[in-house]
Amino acid sequence: MASPDHPPEILVDARGHRCPVPTLRLRKALEAAPAGTVVRLLADDPMARIDVPHFTAEIGAEILNRRDLEVGFSFLVVKR
Repeated sequence: MASPDHPPEILVDARGHRCPVPTLRLRKALEAAPAGTVVRLLADDPMARIDVPHFTAEIGAEILNRRDLEVGFSFLVVKR
C-alpha cells in the first residue's frame, strides 16, 4: 500500500526478453516517474545483472535490492 513513507511501486516484467530490452523498459518507467518512485524490474537475461547496475549508476538512480528468483531475478530501483 502506498503512503508517504512507502511510495507506490511500479512493476516492469521483462522476463523472456533479451538485452537491451530489460534496461530499456526500466529506463522508460523511470523517465515517466517522479523522483522517489520505486520500480521493480523482473528479468531473466543474465546480461541484465551487468547492464542494470551500469545504467542506474549512469542516471543517478539507486538499486535498493537485488535478489534471485526461481526464474530470473528482481531489481528494486529508486529514482533520485
